[in-house]
Parts: sequence; C-alpha cells; structure tokens
Amino acid sequence: MKVRIAMLALGMIVVAALLVQAQAQKPASPPGTAATQVGGQYVQGAKEPTYRGGKWITVTYGRPIKRGRQSLFGSGADYGKEVNSGAPVWRAGANQTTRLKTEVPLIFEGKTLPAGEYSVFVDLKPTAWTIIFSTWPAQEKYDPNNKTALWGSFGYTPDKDVLRATMKVGKLPFSMDEFTIAFIDMTADGGTLAMMWDTTMATVPFKVGS
Repeated sequence: MKVRIAMLALGMIVVAALLVQAQAQKPASPPGTAATQVGGQYVQGAKEPTYRGGKWITVTYGRPIKRGRQSLFGSGADYGKEVNSGAPVWRAGANQTTRLKTEVPLIFEGKTLPAGEYSVFVDLKPTAWTIIFSTWPAQEKYDPNNKTALWGSFGYTPDKDVLRATMKVGKLPFSMDEFTIAFIDMTADGGTLAMMWDTTMATVPFKVGS
C-alpha cells in the first residue's frame, strides 16, 4: 500500500514538473494580432455607451524578436535576404503566413481589396516596400509536401496576387525589439497599416470602401 502511494505521489510530481516546463516554454516568435474596428458608432445604453455596427479588420502574424541582431534588413544587393530566409518575398513576420481578414473593402492607391481573408507578403527594397495581398492559402502546420498552401512565404508565386501597394519606408527614433504590425492614425474613413522592426517603419495608407 505504501509503495503504491509513493508511486502515485512520484507520478503526480513528474506530471506537475512537465506541466510547469510546458508553460515555461514560449515560441521564439510569439503570435500577435493587430485589429481595428470601423464603420460603427457609440450608442448610449442603459448604463454606458456601446459601439455598434462596427466592422473588423484583423491581422494575425508571428512576431520575431531582434535578440541583439544588427542591420536586420541588410543593405545593397543583400537587402531583405536575411529575413526572407531564401523565400522570394518576406512573410511579414515569422512562422505561419501572415493573414489579413477584413469585413469591409479596403482601398489602397485607388485599388480595391474586397472584403475577405488574404495572405500578406512584402517585397523588400531598400527605399520602398511593396505589400502584397494574395489568395494563397496558409498552412496551419508546416507540411513540405503540401503544394496547395504556403508556410510563411516559401513557395510563393505572384499568380494569386489580388492587390499590390507601395509602402513608404522610414526610420524610427528608437529600436523596436519585437516586430510589430499596427493600425495607426485611424479615422472613420480609413487609416494607415504600419510595420515596425528595429529602427525601420514601413507604412501604407488605406481608405474604407463601401
């Protein structure tokens, strides 16, 4: 009886240790989300105002961390090669393909991106980036034998591009340690999609369509 109790106690200790270890382990590039809501309005409720009628625009992506690396994007003929990791374009993050889901049409440079869900890539150039919205499906788990969906931007081809727009590239007055996508300067009519990492920021304005 005592032996059985001791074995049970030992088993519980091992399980607890494994659970603690699993909780302590974090992915090298944690998942992130950028989201905004447009088209709604605050309506006074019984207790407080509530935002009603809004439509969501959401970006899900992996957030690589700088970890002391310098000149992340490189320069000259090597610009973008390190973050691309051999892919033809950048996945705009890490791990799974970056995805944008919008419940409203978005207008970039006079071109309309219909409401829907898209993979997001970036063609990197030293002075101007090009954001790419594509109908390439995204793999949930890496499968090198799956040629009908992408992991990151490996295997990307432009035949499924829906819209491309030029991003303005500038310098931040500080270093952003973790790659960040954000919606900035939002109004009822639109705003700007920004990507920031280290001292680099790339932005592309958009309007909300109808």
